[in-house]
Amino acid sequence: MALKKGEQFTLFELETPEFATRSDEVPEPDQPSLFDVDDIASLETDSDASALSATDDSVSPPDERSNDVEPEPTHVSERGATEPATLPPAGESADGHAVIVTAAGTYTPSGHTLTGPVDSIEKLDKLIRWATLTPLGAPAQIWIVGIEACEMLGWIIDPGSEDDVDDMEILRTRAAEELTAILHATLTPMLTAGWELRGEPGHVVHLSRTTGNFTSMVDIFIEPYVWTYWNKDFGWGNRVGDMGILGSPTAGTYLPDDDLPAAQELGRRLAWCAQHLGVLPGPTPARTGAAIVDKIKRDRTRSGKGIVVTVGGPVPPLDGEPRGDLEPAVGWTRIPALEELADTTQLVSIDQRAAYLASAGMLEFGYGKPRHLRGENALDAARQSKTPFGLWRVTLPPGDMLALPPALPLPHPHMLADQPVQTWITTVSLDALQTSIADGGIGAELDDLDITEAWVYPEQGRALDKWAKILREARKVAVDTGDIAMKRFIGACYKGYIGRMVNPDMWTAKQMQHHHQPLWRAAIIAHCRWRGRRVAMRIARETGRWPLRTVTDSWVYPLPPGVDIADDSDALGKMTLEKHAPLTEDITVMLTDARDTHEINLALKAAFTDEDEGNI
Repeated sequence: MALKKGEQFTLFELETPEFATRSDEVPEPDQPSLFDVDDIASLETDSDASALSATDDSVSPPDERSNDVEPEPTHVSERGATEPATLPPAGESADGHAVIVTAAGTYTPSGHTLTGPVDSIEKLDKLIRWATLTPLGAPAQIWIVGIEACEMLGWIIDPGSEDDVDDMEILRTRAAEELTAILHATLTPMLTAGWELRGEPGHVVHLSRTTGNFTSMVDIFIEPYVWTYWNKDFGWGNRVGDMGILGSPTAGTYLPDDDLPAAQELGRRLAWCAQHLGVLPGPTPARTGAAIVDKIKRDRTRSGKGIVVTVGGPVPPLDGEPRGDLEPAVGWTRIPALEELADTTQLVSIDQRAAYLASAGMLEFGYGKPRHLRGENALDAARQSKTPFGLWRVTLPPGDMLALPPALPLPHPHMLADQPVQTWITTVSLDALQTSIADGGIGAELDDLDITEAWVYPEQGRALDKWAKILREARKVAVDTGDIAMKRFIGACYKGYIGRMVNPDMWTAKQMQHHHQPLWRAAIIAHCRWRGRRVAMRIARETGRWPLRTVTDSWVYPLPPGVDIADDSDALGKMTLEKHAPLTEDITVMLTDARDTHEINLALKAAFTDEDEGNI
């Protein structure tokens, strides 16, 4: 029986363990030949696509690094196992926006068969034009899944074996160069047919094609070669982490090994993104976060309602700008007193649930052209009932002069124990320092902080509230359904996007420059840091217990049995139990014998590592 467009491919109806493998005999479906259709019938005509210009929603070649997802070692030649097949099947939200290509044929994300194998660049061109895909927050997408599908298109590289190089970066670089060269050599038929490359081709090929006043765009994602980008964006050095929508090999969320199950799972994830995020996934998680922001921006521009930020917010010229981050994340460890460990039986790590996402949704951010204020004018601005968003040059008093708890880090990373420090801080930190010590501040008066300068913004508001709401609700769906892959992807999206705000090189295209918002990122970090300190003060009041270490938004405590310091709430930003380990005799000896904080860190790492290995 012949299969027609829209008809379900029978393989996609099987359970994952029963899927045919690469070596199985899979008959090619009997179907009409798409590649015999008249070219005139394949011209793009969708009104939604034509409404999107070439500059409105293009995605520049991905170049941002992603250091917000913990990287792990892996091999470049293997897919990881995905979660058990207990998740709902793919919906149709991404149909009409993306197509998946395997060696067996082409499919919609929901699993419907479209055509037979795409075994030439000319057929790839015709597929794209015939499919008339429309953008969805990002250009339309063609996903090439499996090395055999690449072989059919002549996309074969041989950079060598990982066993022959000391540094995986050498292999990755060599492979990326070979991939770019082979794509340039093979894409000639598409370029001759009117397509243009946007940037250098790599594991993502960005194409555009203009017909009259209408420009269509499509991104071709080459799944087998995504590893050529691992160390540039998805990880550092020889370590890799999440690879965007494809997941993480080491976390078990990458696509299944065999191509048809991989296509099925990829289709599910594409549909999930379209349904719950309203956009197709970008080349990186950060680009996905940006696509959501831009979709909201377009909606608000059309409706005339809501905050629309159209320009970037670079750091103003600062006299005495601190090195590194304006608002560094905290990293601190202390050596415990012997009596603290006398009745303890466990080490517990608590962590703010989706900390950056929580802060992004509740903070008011400044935008527009900032004003530079000096002296009394700066102080008067700080005295307003609602402190304007901006940067303030203050003098932080010596920590030793304040009645601060010795078992916590100083309230601001720029603060020193024995001397005052003049530095720049965000409005979030200015407000936090004025709160009481019990609430995580220092109880400072404005006069105590000696404000000498400020840069304040004329407009401010919750510019990321809807963005955070979309991601928060999508995250809840992933959590409620046990969708580990998409939960991790959501985390990578908001962490990656917020992390990339700081670097203008990530957003060089004119239509992307409004994503450069380093002060927003600084405010988010400051807010998470202050909120964590406030919780630590509350835990101390309620239990008498103090942390041994804090890194960013996590805190490690030695606790006696029966003491629970996690929040009884599933709201974002609340403290949740991250790790738990017994305080064994060996770890106790390491803690009591430690001569410095480095040895304390080694002991804590050993404790949690031993527990993780015991749970395997």
